[in-house]
Amino acid sequence: MDAARPYVLSAFRVVIGLLFACHGIASLFGVLGGAAGTHGGTVETGLWPFWYAAVIQAVGGILVLLGVGTRSASLIASGSMAYAYFDMHQSGALWPIQNGGELPVMFCWGFLLLVFTGPGALSLDRLFSRRG
Repeated sequence: MDAARPYVLSAFRVVIGLLFACHGIASLFGVLGGAAGTHGGTVETGLWPFWYAAVIQAVGGILVLLGVGTRSASLIASGSMAYAYFDMHQSGALWPIQNGGELPVMFCWGFLLLVFTGPGALSLDRLFSRRG
């Protein structure tokens, strides 16, 4: 099992990056069902905090997915999800299950894990660092 850890970590990074990017891409471009609550629409450009969150989700998710600047992108993504939880969900109830904040909490902690573990065995960062 220990030998597989770096590869499983890479798979985790790819999945969490892809799911995060899908949220941002949906909000920015109205695909994949569009932004939440818009019935297939997009978030208004520059609208705080929704448009900025969507940009962080799209760009950060793609960077994490590819394993480029994983630790930095994950730190920003984790922070944005902590902000989303405390700003949008926490006032509704104490527990995430009660206030609809499970997804931001899971993303926050998943990205925080990547800050400390790095991208795993398979990433573009590792590929490029071996050639240099």
